[in-house]
Amino acid sequence: MNFFEQQDIARRNTRVLVLLFAAAVLLLIALTNVAIAGYLWFSQGNIYSGHREGFSEFLTHFSWSQFTTIGLAVAATIAMVALVKWLSLSTGGKVVAESMGGSRILPSTRDPAERRCLNVVEEMALAANMPVPPVYVLDDERGINAFAAGLTPADAVVAVTRGTIDHLRRHELQGVIAHEFSHILNGDMRLNIHLAALLKGITFIGDVGHILMRSSNRARTGLSENHNRSAAFMPVFGLALWLLGLVGAATAGFIKAAISRQKEFLADASAVQYTRDPDGIGDALKVIGGYIPGTLVHAARAAEMSHIFFGEIEHRLWNVFATHPPLRERIRRVDPGWNGEYIQRKVDHYAHRPARAHAAEVGVGRAAIVAAALAASVARPEMAADGTALADADFGPSPDELETQTAQREEIPLVFLRHSHEPLGAHALIFCLLISEAEAVRQAQLNLIEEAGITGLTDLVHTLGPGVRDLGAPRRLPLLELCLPALKSMSLAQYRLFKRTLLGLIRADAQTELHEWCLYQLIRHYLDPEFIQVKPSRARYAKLHKVAYHVRVVLSVLAHEGSGETDTVFRLGADELGFDSMALLPREQCSVAAFSKAVSALADCYPLLKPRLLKAMALAAGADGRLSPVEREIIASMAAVMDCPVPVGAAGVSSQAPF
Repeated sequence: MNFFEQQDIARRNTRVLVLLFAAAVLLLIALTNVAIAGYLWFSQGNIYSGHREGFSEFLTHFSWSQFTTIGLAVAATIAMVALVKWLSLSTGGKVVAESMGGSRILPSTRDPAERRCLNVVEEMALAANMPVPPVYVLDDERGINAFAAGLTPADAVVAVTRGTIDHLRRHELQGVIAHEFSHILNGDMRLNIHLAALLKGITFIGDVGHILMRSSNRARTGLSENHNRSAAFMPVFGLALWLLGLVGAATAGFIKAAISRQKEFLADASAVQYTRDPDGIGDALKVIGGYIPGTLVHAARAAEMSHIFFGEIEHRLWNVFATHPPLRERIRRVDPGWNGEYIQRKVDHYAHRPARAHAAEVGVGRAAIVAAALAASVARPEMAADGTALADADFGPSPDELETQTAQREEIPLVFLRHSHEPLGAHALIFCLLISEAEAVRQAQLNLIEEAGITGLTDLVHTLGPGVRDLGAPRRLPLLELCLPALKSMSLAQYRLFKRTLLGLIRADAQTELHEWCLYQLIRHYLDPEFIQVKPSRARYAKLHKVAYHVRVVLSVLAHEGSGETDTVFRLGADELGFDSMALLPREQCSVAAFSKAVSALADCYPLLKPRLLKAMALAAGADGRLSPVEREIIASMAAVMDCPVPVGAAGVSSQAPF
């Protein structure tokens, strides 16, 4: 399965969505004209006088000018509502998760089920070669369900219900999380946001009708008889609009079903490919079938976003409006030999909500983080929802074991790993990556950190600095990636201070090195969407020849900065992309500014072109049999800015990517 092809399909599905939406709007305009004509006919007093106009006279209330006016009014209203909805949803996946009552799971959580969920998400992020997305839990929901939300992998979040993490075994949870990661990588999230915004515009007319239906039909004293009659018929007009809203809602449901169902089959198949275990997603679906609450979700905002969930959030009378395929059909797709029996799990009725208030409100240096970190060492019995003890494999390694394994795998000291899990330590580690070896510059940088006014930060940088410097270039990128989840828990004010200090450290020597640019771009790209609204890249270039100069720049930078022979590296990359006559640029034309501009332009290429570019870069850089740390950083930062997971073929960069 090629996720980049699926991204291209998702982009084409957006066009289909626009066509279906346009047809729905035209239908609503026509029906609204009929409703208004009927309102005008009745409001002229004919119903009171006993006189009824014939059908021909009813048609006199139609005209092209009226049709155009009403059509423009309806279209403008729908467009305005859709735009407002789009703006509210485009700020990032966390807005969607929080609107449904989700709260963020912190690395310091004491809940074993939450720790297990975080571990699984980290594993899937490693397999996808992308930073770990924030994880939210909907504590009030007993149904087994989940969703991924956001516009790009940079601002994506994964949300799970309490029923999901309490009632699924580890391999089942892996299947569900892998399903959601496929939605992140194949472009479904952006399509889902488009869908929610446009369909809100369609159903808005019904909301207006509901308001008018509740208006009073009593004549006000002193008003003319005609005015009183018009007022009396306002609820009738509201009823007509409400009925139009039902038509709009039915149309919206049909569009949701038409767009969403095949995506779910694809995501189920992708989950098998991620985990390499069909029993994971298969058993999760079987548990849902035998679990009384099923996949039901009762959050107030869930209905309008029903298409983003793992399963149906409500019972439906007609399957034609179902946003997900039938459960049995989904199971048989991943387990053709299924015997038809579901897995039974006892419902946990939750005598009280898990104590995790204000989980998303954390910041640098808060005492709550220290307290939570200490409390995390206190273990509680790991029990299943039915009261039986869970095996170690159900929850996976303990937090200490997981940290030790990660530290060994990434070749990073365990103390650095532990500091990377909390905001203050993550601050210090990132700043240490930028501290210069030149005494004068280093002192200026330390003064900038001191001026930031964060208690204990300067001392921590002094303490960690020598060890980070000894790690060298090969460990810069892994250390940075480990720090990103903790940095996402800052407040907006703290992030602004962090970013301002970061830029000051980079500019302290009055020049920007390539590794500094790469580090800053990775941080900016993955943290900005968490705090501010970021305009995503737009697919504008369908052919590589339209960005030939920008390709020339990035290949030249890679050739000059990499460890291989300059001319060979450039030639391999250019030939792989079909630019046989392209020539290497001289080093003086390969500044960091030129490279930055070129990468930004390449981010606007169509989805299928981006993996081709990254594969060509990796092929060229690996001409000498290895990727140097600088080459890794260049390719990784390009992939981040381009919103493109590093594909297979990027030797040494994405050895575990499941594409």
